[in-house]
Amino acid sequence: MSKKVVSVWTSIPFWRRSAGWVTGFASILLIWLTFDSMGQISMGTDADLKAGITKRVPGPTVINYKITYEMDTKRGHEVPVIGEKEKFFGRDDWSEEEARELLHLGKLGSQAKNCMNCHTLLGNGAYYAPDLTKAWLDPAWGPNGPYLGMTNSTTKEEAMSKFLQDPSQYPTHERMMPDLDITEKEAMGLVAFLKHMSSIDTNGFPRNFARMSTDGVTGAIHGK
Repeated sequence: MSKKVVSVWTSIPFWRRSAGWVTGFASILLIWLTFDSMGQISMGTDADLKAGITKRVPGPTVINYKITYEMDTKRGHEVPVIGEKEKFFGRDDWSEEEARELLHLGKLGSQAKNCMNCHTLLGNGAYYAPDLTKAWLDPAWGPNGPYLGMTNSTTKEEAMSKFLQDPSQYPTHERMMPDLDITEKEAMGLVAFLKHMSSIDTNGFPRNFARMSTDGVTGAIHGK
């Protein structure tokens, strides 16, 4: 009597073994991606900045430095470039603790005022109003832009702060920003938050698997 030939595709043991291998591989991949992501989004330090060490997420004292966006021919992307010292609200010596507290205030402000209801931050949020991820680098706030004159300001941070405190006085868009009762201190924190966010290198991350959350990056500002 001939022995019945059973196809591997109908073999229960085969599928059990396959499920085990797939589950094991997926678990290892997930663990690797988790550690890789944590390494990518971990915030740098003041010592890194002083040593010229480039971190994807620079330390909070990056607000003491000039930030530009330049083409990297090797990578084929425009990337944030941290340059020489630059005064921020009249200072270029913000300590790590002071800068961290200021960024934390800005992060909380962006959440309390529900900025992402209208704006996009680091790939998250809405598209009703301009993306704020690189707002600090917008030429409109620069020396040749219209906002310095419009707000009667001498610096970019001063112009941004004035605008945030009283947006109805400075019509810049058909979709007017509402008055959110932002105080001068809150505006200062929000501008610091915007400047720091512009220094984050978002190219090629996160590995095309998921979007980077605002809390995932900026939570490191205050150890969250």
